[in-house]
Amino acid sequence: MLKIILRNIARSFYFLVISTSICLHGATTASAAEEHVDNDMFSVSEIADGDYVHFGQVALTSPKNAGDIANLGIIVGQDAAAVVDTGGSVEVGRALLAAVHAITSKPVRYVINTHEHPDHIFGNAAFGPPTIFAGHHNLAREMTKRGSFYLQSFRDMLGTKAIQEVRIVPPTLLVKDEAIIDLGGRRLRLTAWNTAAHTDCDLTVLDETTGVLFAGDLVFLRHIPVVDGSLTGWLSLLPRLADMPARTVVPGHGQLVAPWPQALDDERRYLTTLATDTRRLIAAGTPIERAVPQIGQSERERWALFDDYNPRNATAAFSELEWE
Repeated sequence: MLKIILRNIARSFYFLVISTSICLHGATTASAAEEHVDNDMFSVSEIADGDYVHFGQVALTSPKNAGDIANLGIIVGQDAAAVVDTGGSVEVGRALLAAVHAITSKPVRYVINTHEHPDHIFGNAAFGPPTIFAGHHNLAREMTKRGSFYLQSFRDMLGTKAIQEVRIVPPTLLVKDEAIIDLGGRRLRLTAWNTAAHTDCDLTVLDETTGVLFAGDLVFLRHIPVVDGSLTGWLSLLPRLADMPARTVVPGHGQLVAPWPQALDDERRYLTTLATDTRRLIAAGTPIERAVPQIGQSERERWALFDDYNPRNATAAFSELEWE
């Protein structure tokens, strides 16, 4: 029992470290400028018949980029369309909605959020009724738990005007394990992953017609993975994720798509390195403040934003694995 209590304390401390890290990164990039997304510059690529992607910047959130740092999906069926995530500000969400209208006259029936992080949900308020918001059965809980903090901490990152528009919009369609939604001749398989990995509420979307998997932040390409749930959980989930009958994956971050399941190779190597380095340093009795700068360093040249996120990943890994 004592071990469980200590583990929970460590996880709470880690969440504070992660939260503070997010704030500090935002503070270093914020300026007095407010956000603006030029709809004419908001590019969307068709990656398969009826499947489109807007590739976000590989960058930290700032007023200059308006939080446009996540990859966003558009899926069009015979009767309706769905979007996968809405971006890091309401302005990005509006640009995404305009992109849908440029592609099709069909209504946006679903907004599907892959998890609770602001760069994926802050655009939700751009989509009004009768749009149905869908997500993992833990998503509403995580939005409630973290929403106020996100609104406060991202004020400097996005600018006051931008953050005042943001609303935390919870899902009304909750996915416990799997759910199928039909856009008319196009079935989407929503899978709620019930193992803590990137977060505690990760959800993927598989277009069964084309085999395109919108993986959210369970898959990173070129952009360093970010651990905000459980390192060991994420590693244990990867074999099951690889079994998804997909042909192509759209990562949550990284400006490209990739064949499936080969796209998992780099991420698996990085996460394995985190675990291996951490266990070795813990076994040697290295304290966390000396261990964190050493963990994962062999991966430095392989990932964008390494120095921004690897220290927090290393902190997460140490806080989790020291209680094994």
